[in-house]
Amino acid sequence: QSDGNRVMMIGDGLNDAGALRQSDVGIAVAEDTATFTPGSDAIIEAGSIGKIPSLLAFAKKSKRVVAGALSLTILYNVFALGLAVQGQLSPLVAAVLMPVSSITVVVYTVVSVRFFARKIGRDRAGVL
Repeated sequence: QSDGNRVMMIGDGLNDAGALRQSDVGIAVAEDTATFTPGSDAIIEAGSIGKIPSLLAFAKKSKRVVAGALSLTILYNVFALGLAVQGQLSPLVAAVLMPVSSITVVVYTVVSVRFFARKIGRDRAGVL
């Protein structure tokens, strides 16, 4: 880390809680994912440790989804704000478009996450 590298620590979360906390990403390996490990960013079942490369690939793709959702939101709001400032958007239409924009972002996110999950070979995004 002192050389500017990002560090990921994988441990059991018991005697290495400090290292998990110090690392950029700390993953605790546990037999039960409900185990409390305050020093870790994520918990993975011991039998799934071989799936960490898939988890990392999915995380990278998820960053793209977040950036895309943010871009979509900014684009939508700039467009709608432009219309509203020019007086071309009635308050009723604006009131209807706000929840539509939220739904659009949620649908975009769900579809994108499922697409990327299938692309890396997972049936469901949450199951790695």
